[in-house]
Amino acid sequence: MRELRIVYMGTPDFAVYPLQKLLEAGHKVVAVVTNPDKPAGRGQKIQESPVKKFAVEKGIPVLQPERFRDERFLEELRAFQADLQLVVAFKMLPEVVWNMPPLGTVNLHASLLPDYRGAAPINWAVMNGETCSGVTTFLLKHEIDTGNLIFQERVEIEPNMTAGELHDQLMYTGADLLVKTVEAIAAGDYPLLDQVGLLAGREPKHAPKIFKEDMKVDWTLGVDAIFNHIRGLSPFPTAWTEFRNKKNGEVVSLKIFETERIVKDHGKDVGLSTDNKTYLDVLVEGGVIRIKELQLSGKKRMKTEEFLRGFHIEDYSL
Repeated sequence: MRELRIVYMGTPDFAVYPLQKLLEAGHKVVAVVTNPDKPAGRGQKIQESPVKKFAVEKGIPVLQPERFRDERFLEELRAFQADLQLVVAFKMLPEVVWNMPPLGTVNLHASLLPDYRGAAPINWAVMNGETCSGVTTFLLKHEIDTGNLIFQERVEIEPNMTAGELHDQLMYTGADLLVKTVEAIAAGDYPLLDQVGLLAGREPKHAPKIFKEDMKVDWTLGVDAIFNHIRGLSPFPTAWTEFRNKKNGEVVSLKIFETERIVKDHGKDVGLSTDNKTYLDVLVEGGVIRIKELQLSGKKRMKTEEFLRGFHIEDYSL
């Protein structure tokens, strides 16, 4: 098995562990490409990406292009003479970048392709109530997430699992799968499977970028759909709803992090139910959504009991 010169591209926490596992397995990562530093948080302090922090710690050169087609960046990238590029949780790349190394560019994607192509596969899988997800390695080509598949690994989605919990499970599984993929490519023995054949004429499920309106809870849906929606957005980017003051019409916004699903026939209209001390329920079609952890706009995240101590919920309706 020959030693490959690898350029690794990624930005968030999800991309750090696979990079760590590659280094532990003895692979030669000659450079890392990640997002430019940017101001974040209330103080607008300049933040480095998690992948950059890790790479600097390990003494790996870091490139942070503003634009991928910038000639200076392309020259710097070429100078590393990579045999292979790896992409984990990163931006779309132009052909001039992904087609540069002789062995191409491999992407690690957090779904079982061809389903859940797009920017938010973890969230949508949970929101849609899937019982199984996984990770896929594939070679990049023009259309997003459509390249030939190399390897896949399935991961079960437990009935109460949040997107955050699935994220971590896929990160660990994906790191091992990426190492397996690199070693197969280095040995020159790896499959390439066309996604079109796997679809057998059907449309794939999609996982587009999530916007604020996608995150709003629709309380007219059934108990299962609402429960899945909330856990599929927890802890990030987080489902939200609004309560309206029955006296003055004031609307307050709050995020919902954790709920319990209680399936039962209550025979009542959609609405709030509480003892003002220990529980806050929303009666919905097919049962009850018990809100257990939430965050009022401008306040800290808290348990429902703490929230009810300082908020007169009886004055509000959905």
